[in-house]
Amino acid sequence: MQDPVDHLAAAADIVAALKTIGLEAVLVGGMALVVLGSRRVTRDFDFLVPHPGARLADTVGLFYDRRFELVSSLTGDGDVQSTISTRRVAIARLRIDRPEAAFFFNHGTGLRIDLLFDFPIPAADVAERAARTTIRAHQFAIASEEDLLRLKQIAASARSAPGDADDIAFLEARLKRRREN
Repeated sequence: MQDPVDHLAAAADIVAALKTIGLEAVLVGGMALVVLGSRRVTRDFDFLVPHPGARLADTVGLFYDRRFELVSSLTGDGDVQSTISTRRVAIARLRIDRPEAAFFFNHGTGLRIDLLFDFPIPAADVAERAARTTIRAHQFAIASEEDLLRLKQIAASARSAPGDADDIAFLEARLKRRREN
């Protein structure tokens, strides 16, 4: 397994590659909370992006060029169970299934990167309010605290994942402190 700093570099490389095909990726989820100071432990990077539409093959290709594969199934705990090793099959699967999200996994590094396609809110709206941040010389757009809270509340209402309540409390406390200052 790679060092988490290498995971950061790999995620930044994906973000830069997505930008070259016209897709701005906004960091959301657990890693965005970590950047804000949460002690949350997360295993992946979640990015909200516009639906790639006609750029779907390019989107999938940039992952496969970097040895990531489309995840085809997860265990009940969210671990990668299987992936699709062929890029053409992955593209066909995404075109047929039209999912709201796609998960990509690199078996060599253990890094998983999730793309949320305008789900559950439009990526352009979130990108407009996102903060541009440099983390260890890598550029990321990070969703605003308000958008992170909204996304977390939507996720919590649709599932019962451990940590959702803690994440919501963390974000609410940050927003309260900001309003008081």
